[in-house]
Amino acid sequence: MSESSDDFAALFEASIKAKRFEKGQTIEGTIVAIGPEVAFVDVGGKGEATIDVGELKDEDGRLEVAVGDRMQAVVVSTAGGLTLSRRLARRAATARQLEDAFHSGLAVEGKVESQVKGGFEVRIARQRAFCPLSQIDLTRADPSVYIGRVYSFRIVEYKEGGRNIIVSRRPLLEEQQKAAAAELRQSIAPGAIVTGHVTSVREFGAFIDLGAGVQGLLHVSEMSWSRVADPSQIVKPGDAVTVKVLRVEDEGQKIALGLKQLAEDPWARVDDTYPTGQRRDGRVTRVASFGVFVELEPGIEGLVPASETGVPREGDIARTLPPGTQVSVVVLEVDQPARRIRLSIKGVAEAQVADEVRAFTERQDTASPERFGSLADKLRSALEPRKK
Repeated sequence: MSESSDDFAALFEASIKAKRFEKGQTIEGTIVAIGPEVAFVDVGGKGEATIDVGELKDEDGRLEVAVGDRMQAVVVSTAGGLTLSRRLARRAATARQLEDAFHSGLAVEGKVESQVKGGFEVRIARQRAFCPLSQIDLTRADPSVYIGRVYSFRIVEYKEGGRNIIVSRRPLLEEQQKAAAAELRQSIAPGAIVTGHVTSVREFGAFIDLGAGVQGLLHVSEMSWSRVADPSQIVKPGDAVTVKVLRVEDEGQKIALGLKQLAEDPWARVDDTYPTGQRRDGRVTRVASFGVFVELEPGIEGLVPASETGVPREGDIARTLPPGTQVSVVVLEVDQPARRIRLSIKGVAEAQVADEVRAFTERQDTASPERFGSLADKLRSALEPRKK
């Protein structure tokens, strides 16, 4: 057989296959192109089938598929070429199509008619179906918000010739969320500024929903430059927050976030703000065996070593300087790279004594010589009568 005969036979066989497709039939194909309005699907026959691009998008308008993906769909028209649909229209679906959709996992459209015990009654074509309450959405909401709405469902049970149908919306939502989450994780990188909502607050920090079910952890140590004892004083569930991505680990499964990084770091100017020898006021925040920590401003803490507290060796530092005590300190040393400041309480008293001595000396140095002369004259006059 010649090469041209082979080509003709192949084309004839393909055309026969194309004619075998029937309206309502569930077929599988490969997406070969996606246009602005329709996508083209290779279904193995002559030419290509088309499908509305809108059916390939999620509820947020994002494409769920790409060129090269395999997909299942239902033939809705054979006039002038094959037209496919991924969703069975709720008014057009037949009992046979519903059964096919059950076996193939194809989504079907349904209208939530009413709330019944344990869930909802859903109308699909002429059939009534039941959707459990837990399967209508990913999160709990007032059941009344679903009444009268049209959604896509997946048939999870089909019995008694269609008289007993159970549907679920949750698997479709989870698939959409998973695709959206994968796309979102690609855009989340260290240094990125993102927004989200606080879902829960724990003693170690808060979990932030960044969208599409992707969550990050805002650790308590990353909430503020100052020490945070209670995270709930900084954020609360439901709060909208803007945070910075610090680290992404385990292929985007673990995301560390920071809030304080969006504010100025007070340690960046500490050398200019706290020169050695300067006196400052502060508040005792913690007491340790080696000294006390004093907050000079939010985010800046210094250490007063035990030897600089002015408390005798046999004394009780915790009792003398409990947390919350307001104190005056002298700056002894600043180490900006190490974020450390050494302070002294004892040095304040010593500085005060030194100031008093200096002031007295200055007064003595500036005293008038005539005052000393007049005093000498008075003493001389007082002694003169004794000499007579």
